[in-house]
Amino acid sequence: MAEGGGSVMRQRGRRAQHHGYILLRVETVEDSAWISQPDAARRLGVSTARLGMVIANGHLTPAHNSAGRAGVTIISVQAEEAWRANATIRAKSLRLLRDTINWF
Repeated sequence: MAEGGGSVMRQRGRRAQHHGYILLRVETVEDSAWISQPDAARRLGVSTARLGMVIANGHLTPAHNSAGRAGVTIISVQAEEAWRANATIRAKSLRLLRDTINWF
């Protein structure tokens, strides 16, 4: 805590740390550039819970549509699809290790 009872917030790219929690800055994008989280999970072949982990690890870009619904950008889903299709077992293993370490 900063003097005077205020909270301390540090910016880290698109993320900010606030009392030990990482807050994602979510932008509003055009509907044509947005996809819902359940639809993104289906496209990637993962559960919505796993999709949340992919978002939290920074592999997908969270976004709101014009109605304020939470989702991700289509561009980030396309990039993730391409990465999953082309990544070697070694690259996937290293990503899993790095993501696991980031949770501690």
